Amino acid sequence: MDSYLTVSAADVIACCEMTGRPGETAQSVIQLGQSPCLLLFLGVGDASAGALRRAGAALARRLPAGRTALTTAVLAEPDEAVHAFVEGLLLGSYQFTMKSAGPAPPEPGEVRLLLAGTAGHEGVVEGAATTASGVVERAATIAGAVALARDLTNTPPMIKSPAWLADEAVRVAAEHGLSSRVWTEAELTTGGFGGLLGVGSGSARPPRLIELSYQPAQASKHVVLIGKGITFDSGGLSLKPNEGMKLMKTDMAGGAAVIAAMSALARLGVRARVTGLVAAAENMPSGTALRVGDVIRHYGGRTVEVLNTDAEGRLVLADAIAYADAVLDPDLVVDLATLTGAVRMALGSVMGALYATDDTLATALLDSGMSSGERLWRMPLAEDYRDALDSPVAELANVARSGTRAGSIDAALFLREFTGGRPWAHLDIAGAARATSDDGENTKGATGFGTRLLLNWLAASYPA
Repeated sequence: MDSYLTVSAADVIACCEMTGRPGETAQSVIQLGQSPCLLLFLGVGDASAGALRRAGAALARRLPAGRTALTTAVLAEPDEAVHAFVEGLLLGSYQFTMKSAGPAPPEPGEVRLLLAGTAGHEGVVEGAATTASGVVERAATIAGAVALARDLTNTPPMIKSPAWLADEAVRVAAEHGLSSRVWTEAELTTGGFGGLLGVGSGSARPPRLIELSYQPAQASKHVVLIGKGITFDSGGLSLKPNEGMKLMKTDMAGGAAVIAAMSALARLGVRARVTGLVAAAENMPSGTALRVGDVIRHYGGRTVEVLNTDAEGRLVLADAIAYADAVLDPDLVVDLATLTGAVRMALGSVMGALYATDDTLATALLDSGMSSGERLWRMPLAEDYRDALDSPVAELANVARSGTRAGSIDAALFLREFTGGRPWAHLDIAGAARATSDDGENTKGATGFGTRLLLNWLAASYPA
């Protein structure tokens, strides 16, 4: 390397005061033949998966449109390293725009990754290349699923009605070999889905229940994934302030993660039957909207007193969870939802909260969060708080009467009432589902949080 530089690489690093932290960059110019070329120094930190994802994303953001970059990977764990680097590269290059003015978006750059082989041993090098190709393909599959989740979540609410989200889910299902069913408003009424109907009653655009099914041969278990699909959340009659509504097109991020994860199951060879449910509704104020003090009857008959119409996500999820328990007979249930502002106060915007009734399931999800880069923190299902959800006129209230501030725990305790005692985990991703700026592999806007975690967990738990 030094032979191509006018000064040594060490001098460049020292002059630029590089520390090697992941994603840190510095550049120089070298002469290759008759052509000058840009040389980028890229920090990879401790070369862990998280550091390499961040480094890959940084390279993606530095690569000029239409240009080619050549990078090397000489690492102790090549498969894991290549997967993380490629995943970061693809996720960091994600863009979403609906701009019509100005030039067309430029063609993306190209990155060529050179892997270390053993000189003079062609068979070893060829085998490494074959393995790497599969690793790159797997990383691209997962990154593509995340991009789908981000696209769905970033779509403006004037487009993204419950019916639109259902149509997109059906399209995805057809492309990826899944079966699909969409429950219309009339079918929801006949079926007794009072939570979905109640939340959607204030909108001119009626709710939907989306059901996607993946059934591989010789599946050993049945897993149900459930996502909150509130396509826009005004708060209903418990109206949010304007600032509180600015991010509410992303209130269906949990549902987007479920649809996206379902799209990649076959390509990753997951050997479990997986059903994805998305409870989709628009929460709007109007003369027909759900009122504070109303009592609704959920799927299966349980009644709930509504004390806050802005605690609507748990109402639609309760219907889906109860339906899964009564009809689908799963071995495990996992739901994802941008459910409470309280979880952002507790955990910020980096990780999601995990509540679980089963320690084995909780451990598997925590481990998957660490390895995928979508970290979770296990929170308590504190029994001391349960009686705050009691109601004098219904079996439950949708928020605590006592004014307890443990809002994320209260919401989890509410949802647990509808699980039928099955192994269940709830992921409150209200903080991690949205990013206010580009940060590592996340880009400003929807992050697709939960997609990588679910795919990592399912592929590891039910391998091909």
